[in-house]
Amino acid sequence: MIEIRNLKKSFGSNLVWEDVSFSIEQGETVAIIGRSGCGKSVLVKHLNALMYPDSGEVIIDGRNVFDLEYISLRKMRQRFGVLFQGSALFDSLNTFENIAFPLRYFTELNEEEISDKVMEALELVNLAGTSEKSPAELSGGMRRRVALARATILQPDFLIYDEPTSGLDPKTSEEINQLIISMAKNLNITSIVVTHDIHSVLKIATKVAFLEDQGLHWYGTVEELRDSDNEELMSFVSASEYQIRN
Repeated sequence: MIEIRNLKKSFGSNLVWEDVSFSIEQGETVAIIGRSGCGKSVLVKHLNALMYPDSGEVIIDGRNVFDLEYISLRKMRQRFGVLFQGSALFDSLNTFENIAFPLRYFTELNEEEISDKVMEALELVNLAGTSEKSPAELSGGMRRRVALARATILQPDFLIYDEPTSGLDPKTSEEINQLIISMAKNLNITSIVVTHDIHSVLKIATKVAFLEDQGLHWYGTVEELRDSDNEELMSFVSASEYQIRN
């Protein structure tokens, strides 16, 4: 469980948001939505203390992550996997080596154990047979799936997705959505998804956090989102050109 308590963040005189508070339960998939520049990515960077707030707390297992010393903080960060918007694969490494990288860096597994885990991860993202391919040989959707395999290879408790369907065609976006659902279900991963894609939100999320007006403007379940009469929230959803009640 992640508890976000009264977070406030600013850059100089520029207030990003203040008094952001909500909880993410084990196994939930929470979508964070809002306009560009509202601080969605800034918020998720606070969850594993890649950024520190002006005030407030992020509590994981009863401990404020901003109070952790270096060794404890490093161990806590290893509980997070991240799928970056641009995939962030190493161009000089093939698919196998990209996925194996965290295992080589953070574990003492032997080569046979590493190989077994990488092949299992490739199976999970439906990319068996691509281990020798370079990132340049893969489509955008395939690169996103390789990055997802790498993000989950250490079996994290929490997985952060940064615009996972951005720049992808509808069919590939649907494949990524299905993988997010599968990862949450089969690996019991708690997922935090930063996205503008309302279709994806309705497909994958259990809860939604809407950032607006320098704060957390609305938080609730997808069912509550469908029935909401909150004007700002509905205005944002309508701008996505997706009819939420269809």
